[in-house]
Amino acid sequence: MQQLNTLLTITPLFSLLAGIIGLLVGSFLNVVIYRLPIMMQQGWRKECTEYLQLNPETPQIEEEPFNLIFPLSRCPKCNTPIKPYQNIPVVSYLFLKGKCAKCSGHISMRYPIIEAFTAITSIIVAWHFGYTSQAAFALLLTWSLIALIFIDIDHQLLPDSITLPMLWLGMCLSLFNVYTDTHASIIGAVAGYIALWTIFHLFKLATGKEGMGYGDFKLLALFGAWLGWQVLPIIILLSSLVGAVIGLGMIIFVKHDHNVPIPFGPYLAAAGWIALLWGNDLNQLYLTTAGL
Repeated sequence: MQQLNTLLTITPLFSLLAGIIGLLVGSFLNVVIYRLPIMMQQGWRKECTEYLQLNPETPQIEEEPFNLIFPLSRCPKCNTPIKPYQNIPVVSYLFLKGKCAKCSGHISMRYPIIEAFTAITSIIVAWHFGYTSQAAFALLLTWSLIALIFIDIDHQLLPDSITLPMLWLGMCLSLFNVYTDTHASIIGAVAGYIALWTIFHLFKLATGKEGMGYGDFKLLALFGAWLGWQVLPIIILLSSLVGAVIGLGMIIFVKHDHNVPIPFGPYLAAAGWIALLWGNDLNQLYLTTAGL
Protein backbone atom coordinates (compact mmCIF):
# COMPACT_ATOMS: atom_id res chain seq x y z
CA MET A 1 0.00 0.00 0.00
CA GLN A 2 2.85 2.36 0.85
CA GLN A 3 4.47 1.61 -2.52
CA LEU A 4 1.19 2.40 -4.31
CA ASN A 5 0.88 5.72 -2.49
CA THR A 6 4.47 6.54 -3.44
CA LEU A 7 3.79 5.76 -7.10
CA LEU A 8 0.65 7.92 -7.12
CA THR A 9 2.62 10.90 -5.90
CA ILE A 10 4.27 10.87 -9.34
CA THR A 11 2.01 13.35 -11.12
CA PRO A 12 2.01 11.75 -14.61
CA LEU A 13 1.07 8.34 -13.16
CA PHE A 14 -1.66 9.82 -11.00
CA SER A 15 -2.98 11.80 -13.97
CA LEU A 16 -3.02 8.67 -16.14
CA LEU A 17 -4.95 6.78 -13.46
CA ALA A 18 -7.41 9.68 -13.16
CA GLY A 19 -7.91 9.62 -16.92
CA ILE A 20 -8.70 5.90 -16.92
CA ILE A 21 -11.14 6.32 -14.05
CA GLY A 22 -12.57 9.32 -15.90
CA LEU A 23 -13.35 7.13 -18.91
CA LEU A 24 -15.29 4.71 -16.71
CA VAL A 25 -17.08 7.52 -14.89
CA GLY A 26 -17.89 9.12 -18.25
CA SER A 27 -19.67 5.94 -19.30
CA PHE A 28 -21.77 6.11 -16.14
CA LEU A 29 -22.43 9.83 -16.67
CA ASN A 30 -24.00 8.98 -20.02
CA VAL A 31 -26.51 6.90 -18.08
CA VAL A 32 -27.12 9.68 -15.54
CA ILE A 33 -27.58 12.32 -18.25
CA TYR A 34 -30.16 10.23 -20.08
CA ARG A 35 -32.03 8.60 -17.21
CA LEU A 36 -32.10 11.12 -14.37
CA PRO A 37 -34.44 13.59 -16.14
CA ILE A 38 -36.78 10.72 -17.06
CA MET A 39 -36.75 9.52 -13.45
CA MET A 40 -37.59 13.04 -12.29
CA GLN A 41 -40.46 13.32 -14.78
CA GLN A 42 -41.85 9.97 -13.65
CA GLY A 43 -41.66 11.13 -10.04
CA TRP A 44 -43.44 14.41 -10.80
CA ARG A 45 -46.14 12.59 -12.75
CA LYS A 46 -46.72 10.17 -9.88
CA GLU A 47 -46.88 12.98 -7.33
CA CYS A 48 -49.34 14.95 -9.46
CA THR A 49 -51.51 11.87 -9.98
CA GLU A 50 -51.60 11.16 -6.25
CA TYR A 51 -52.23 14.79 -5.34
CA LEU A 52 -55.06 15.24 -7.85
CA GLN A 53 -56.38 11.74 -7.15
CA LEU A 54 -56.63 10.94 -10.83
CA ASN A 55 -58.13 7.52 -11.65
CA PRO A 56 -57.97 6.35 -8.02
CA GLU A 57 -59.88 3.13 -8.80
CA THR A 58 -57.72 2.16 -11.77
CA PRO A 59 -55.48 -0.77 -10.82
CA GLN A 60 -51.82 0.17 -10.92
CA ILE A 61 -49.80 -1.65 -13.54
CA GLU A 62 -46.45 -2.76 -12.18
CA GLU A 63 -43.82 -1.07 -14.30
CA GLU A 64 -40.32 -2.28 -15.06
CA PRO A 65 -37.80 -0.70 -12.67
CA PHE A 66 -36.19 2.37 -14.19
CA ASN A 67 -33.29 3.92 -12.34
CA LEU A 68 -29.55 4.47 -12.76
CA ILE A 69 -28.90 0.71 -12.50
CA PHE A 70 -31.89 -1.02 -14.12
CA PRO A 71 -32.72 -1.79 -16.85
CA LEU A 72 -29.26 -2.66 -18.12
CA SER A 73 -27.97 -0.74 -21.14
CA ARG A 74 -29.57 -1.74 -24.42
CA CYS A 75 -29.75 -0.58 -28.02
CA PRO A 76 -32.39 2.16 -28.30
CA LYS A 77 -33.52 0.84 -31.69
CA CYS A 78 -33.69 -2.96 -31.41
CA ASN A 79 -33.71 -3.12 -27.59
CA THR A 80 -30.90 -5.71 -27.56
CA PRO A 81 -28.95 -5.71 -24.27
CA ILE A 82 -25.41 -4.39 -24.64
CA LYS A 83 -22.81 -6.91 -23.51
CA PRO A 84 -20.04 -5.76 -21.13
CA TYR A 85 -17.31 -6.05 -23.77
CA GLN A 86 -19.45 -3.86 -26.06
CA ASN A 87 -19.61 -1.17 -23.39
CA ILE A 88 -15.91 -0.34 -22.97
CA PRO A 89 -15.63 3.46 -23.00
CA VAL A 90 -14.60 4.90 -26.41
CA VAL A 91 -12.91 1.63 -27.47
CA SER A 92 -16.17 -0.27 -28.07
CA TYR A 93 -17.61 2.62 -30.06
CA LEU A 94 -14.57 2.67 -32.34
CA PHE A 95 -14.51 -1.13 -32.65
CA LEU A 96 -18.21 -1.27 -33.54
CA LYS A 97 -17.79 1.76 -35.85
CA GLY A 98 -20.60 3.57 -34.06
CA LYS A 99 -23.20 0.91 -34.82
CA CYS A 100 -25.20 -1.63 -32.85
CA ALA A 101 -23.70 -5.12 -33.11
CA LYS A 102 -27.19 -6.60 -33.61
CA CYS A 103 -29.15 -4.26 -35.87
CA SER A 104 -26.36 -1.95 -37.13
CA GLY A 105 -28.38 1.00 -35.93
CA HIS A 106 -26.42 4.22 -35.51
CA ILE A 107 -25.14 4.99 -32.00
CA SER A 108 -24.81 8.66 -31.16
CA MET A 109 -21.25 9.96 -31.16
CA ARG A 110 -22.11 11.94 -28.05
CA TYR A 111 -21.47 8.87 -25.86
CA PRO A 112 -17.74 8.55 -26.61
CA ILE A 113 -17.40 12.35 -26.65
CA ILE A 114 -18.68 12.58 -23.07
CA GLU A 115 -16.46 9.67 -22.02
CA ALA A 116 -13.38 11.26 -23.60
CA PHE A 117 -14.28 14.71 -22.24
CA THR A 118 -14.60 13.29 -18.73
CA ALA A 119 -11.23 11.59 -19.06
CA ILE A 120 -9.51 14.75 -20.32
CA THR A 121 -10.94 16.99 -17.59
CA SER A 122 -10.02 14.36 -15.00
CA ILE A 123 -6.42 14.36 -16.23
CA ILE A 124 -6.28 18.16 -16.04
CA VAL A 125 -7.62 18.16 -12.47
CA ALA A 126 -5.20 15.44 -11.35
CA TRP A 127 -2.26 17.19 -12.98
CA HIS A 128 -3.20 20.52 -11.38
CA PHE A 129 -3.75 19.33 -7.80
CA GLY A 130 -1.49 16.28 -7.70
CA TYR A 131 -2.09 13.36 -5.36
CA THR A 132 -4.06 15.29 -2.72
CA SER A 133 -7.47 15.38 -1.11
CA GLN A 134 -8.14 18.51 -3.18
CA ALA A 135 -7.77 16.45 -6.34
CA ALA A 136 -10.19 13.76 -5.10
CA PHE A 137 -12.95 16.22 -4.31
CA ALA A 138 -12.24 18.31 -7.42
CA LEU A 139 -12.72 15.18 -9.53
CA LEU A 140 -16.06 14.53 -7.86
CA LEU A 141 -17.15 18.11 -8.56
CA THR A 142 -15.91 17.91 -12.15
CA TRP A 143 -17.93 14.77 -12.85
CA SER A 144 -21.03 16.32 -11.27
CA LEU A 145 -20.65 19.44 -13.41
CA ILE A 146 -20.40 17.38 -16.60
CA ALA A 147 -23.70 15.70 -15.77
CA LEU A 148 -25.30 19.05 -14.99
CA ILE A 149 -24.02 20.63 -18.22
CA PHE A 150 -25.47 18.02 -20.54
CA ILE A 151 -28.74 17.64 -18.64
CA ASP A 152 -29.20 21.41 -18.84
CA ILE A 153 -28.43 21.39 -22.57
CA ASP A 154 -31.01 18.65 -23.14
CA HIS A 155 -33.76 19.69 -20.74
CA GLN A 156 -32.91 23.18 -19.41
CA LEU A 157 -32.83 21.59 -15.99
CA LEU A 158 -30.24 21.48 -13.19
CA PRO A 159 -31.36 18.65 -10.89
CA ASP A 160 -31.38 19.41 -7.16
CA SER A 161 -30.37 15.79 -6.58
CA ILE A 162 -26.92 16.71 -7.92
CA THR A 163 -26.61 20.41 -7.07
CA LEU A 164 -27.71 20.44 -3.45
CA PRO A 165 -25.59 17.52 -2.15
CA MET A 166 -22.55 19.08 -3.83
CA LEU A 167 -23.37 22.46 -2.27
CA TRP A 168 -23.52 20.92 1.21
CA LEU A 169 -20.34 18.95 0.53
CA GLY A 170 -18.56 22.20 -0.32
CA MET A 171 -19.61 23.73 2.99
CA CYS A 172 -18.46 20.61 4.85
CA LEU A 173 -15.07 20.77 3.12
CA SER A 174 -14.68 24.35 4.32
CA LEU A 175 -14.57 23.02 7.88
CA PHE A 176 -11.19 21.53 6.96
CA ASN A 177 -10.06 24.44 4.75
CA VAL A 178 -9.80 22.17 1.71
CA TYR A 179 -10.45 25.02 -0.75
CA THR A 180 -11.52 27.89 1.47
CA ASP A 181 -12.47 28.63 5.07
CA THR A 182 -15.93 28.28 6.58
CA HIS A 183 -16.51 32.03 6.81
CA ALA A 184 -15.86 32.57 3.09
CA SER A 185 -17.84 29.43 2.19
CA ILE A 186 -21.02 30.44 4.02
CA ILE A 187 -20.89 33.98 2.66
CA GLY A 188 -20.13 32.58 -0.80
CA ALA A 189 -23.14 30.25 -0.77
CA VAL A 190 -25.50 33.01 0.35
CA ALA A 191 -24.01 35.66 -1.96
CA GLY A 192 -23.97 33.29 -4.92
CA TYR A 193 -27.68 32.55 -4.61
CA ILE A 194 -28.73 36.13 -3.89
CA ALA A 195 -26.62 37.57 -6.74
CA LEU A 196 -28.38 35.62 -9.49
CA TRP A 197 -31.74 35.82 -7.70
CA THR A 198 -31.46 39.61 -7.81
CA ILE A 199 -30.41 39.66 -11.47
CA PHE A 200 -33.29 37.31 -12.29
CA HIS A 201 -35.93 39.57 -10.72
CA LEU A 202 -34.45 42.79 -12.12
CA PHE A 203 -34.44 41.25 -15.62
CA LYS A 204 -37.98 39.99 -15.18
CA LEU A 205 -39.12 43.40 -13.95
CA ALA A 206 -37.52 45.12 -16.95
CA THR A 207 -38.53 42.66 -19.70
CA GLY A 208 -41.36 40.57 -18.28
CA LYS A 209 -39.32 37.44 -19.11
CA GLU A 210 -37.39 34.97 -16.99
CA GLY A 211 -33.72 35.14 -17.98
CA MET A 212 -32.62 32.03 -16.05
CA GLY A 213 -33.89 29.33 -13.72
CA TYR A 214 -33.61 28.78 -10.00
CA GLY A 215 -31.19 25.95 -10.66
CA ASP A 216 -28.67 28.55 -11.82
CA PHE A 217 -28.95 30.32 -8.44
CA LYS A 218 -28.17 27.08 -6.64
CA LEU A 219 -25.26 26.30 -8.96
CA LEU A 220 -23.57 29.63 -8.25
CA ALA A 221 -24.26 29.10 -4.54
CA LEU A 222 -22.50 25.74 -4.93
CA PHE A 223 -19.37 27.43 -6.27
CA GLY A 224 -19.54 30.01 -3.51
CA ALA A 225 -19.67 27.22 -0.93
CA TRP A 226 -16.71 25.37 -2.50
CA LEU A 227 -14.43 28.27 -3.37
CA GLY A 228 -15.55 31.20 -1.25
CA TRP A 229 -17.19 34.50 -2.10
CA GLN A 230 -13.96 35.91 -3.56
CA VAL A 231 -14.30 33.99 -6.84
CA LEU A 232 -17.95 34.82 -7.51
CA PRO A 233 -17.29 37.99 -9.55
CA ILE A 234 -14.88 36.12 -11.83
CA ILE A 235 -17.36 33.26 -12.32
CA ILE A 236 -20.21 35.65 -13.15
CA LEU A 237 -17.99 37.65 -15.52
CA LEU A 238 -16.62 34.60 -17.34
CA SER A 239 -19.99 32.85 -17.66
CA SER A 240 -21.73 36.01 -18.88
CA LEU A 241 -19.01 36.77 -21.41
CA VAL A 242 -18.88 33.25 -22.82
CA GLY A 243 -22.67 32.97 -22.79
CA ALA A 244 -23.08 36.24 -24.67
CA VAL A 245 -20.49 35.33 -27.32
CA ILE A 246 -21.85 31.82 -27.92
CA GLY A 247 -25.47 33.01 -27.80
CA LEU A 248 -24.85 35.70 -30.41
CA GLY A 249 -22.87 33.25 -32.51
CA MET A 250 -25.74 30.76 -32.47
CA ILE A 251 -28.24 33.44 -33.48
CA ILE A 252 -26.04 34.84 -36.28
CA PHE A 253 -24.43 31.71 -37.71
CA VAL A 254 -26.74 28.84 -36.71
CA LYS A 255 -29.94 30.91 -37.08
CA HIS A 256 -31.01 29.99 -33.56
CA ASP A 257 -34.44 31.42 -32.77
CA HIS A 258 -33.81 34.24 -30.28
CA ASN A 259 -37.18 33.45 -28.68
CA VAL A 260 -35.96 29.97 -27.73
CA PRO A 261 -34.03 30.23 -24.44
CA ILE A 262 -30.40 29.10 -24.27
CA PRO A 263 -29.51 27.44 -20.93
CA PHE A 264 -27.11 29.46 -18.80
CA GLY A 265 -26.06 26.51 -16.62
CA PRO A 266 -23.35 25.14 -18.97
CA TYR A 267 -21.56 28.51 -19.09
CA LEU A 268 -21.85 28.89 -15.34
CA ALA A 269 -20.54 25.37 -14.76
CA ALA A 270 -17.60 25.89 -17.14
CA ALA A 271 -16.69 29.20 -15.49
CA GLY A 272 -16.92 27.62 -12.03
CA TRP A 273 -14.68 24.74 -13.10
CA ILE A 274 -12.09 27.19 -14.43
CA ALA A 275 -12.29 29.07 -11.13
CA LEU A 276 -11.78 25.81 -9.25
CA LEU A 277 -8.40 25.39 -10.92
CA TRP A 278 -7.24 28.92 -11.60
CA GLY A 279 -9.59 31.19 -9.64
CA ASN A 280 -6.89 32.81 -7.49
CA ASP A 281 -4.68 33.47 -10.51
CA LEU A 282 -7.59 35.00 -12.42
CA ASN A 283 -8.52 37.19 -9.47
CA GLN A 284 -4.93 38.40 -9.18
CA LEU A 285 -4.76 39.05 -12.92
CA TYR A 286 -8.01 41.01 -12.80
CA LEU A 287 -6.87 43.13 -9.86
CA THR A 288 -3.51 43.80 -11.50
CA THR A 289 -5.14 44.75 -14.81
CA ALA A 290 -7.61 47.02 -13.02
CA GLY A 291 -4.74 48.63 -11.14
CA LEU A 292 -6.13 47.70 -7.73
